[in-house]
Amino acid sequence: MADASFTYEAKGQVLVIHLPRELDHHNCRNLLNETDLLLSENYVARLVFDFGRTTFMDSSGIGILLNRYKQMSRSGGTMTYYGASRQIVRILHIGGVAKLIRGFESKEAAMKG
Repeated sequence: MADASFTYEAKGQVLVIHLPRELDHHNCRNLLNETDLLLSENYVARLVFDFGRTTFMDSSGIGILLNRYKQMSRSGGTMTYYGASRQIVRILHIGGVAKLIRGFESKEAAMKG
């Protein structure tokens, strides 16, 4: 089984979420629960997703991104991503996520947004 763990990195009001190799229905529940906790305990103005290791994402992954986008929008925050492969970018476009969330090449650019 692929590495299904997430890691998180907080820098001020920015929360970076380093996604696993596969973002699917098996691990999206953990991501949802863990980010719920992190967002409820901290003021996060920008949520940044790192797709650098991700090679597969299904509709559950798209659902999580859309859910987090809505949550960040309601609180006045923003959301970005970086490091997505061409395949992942294609999935984001097909799922409509790319219209809502800006993608960047580097972590630094995504954090500044």
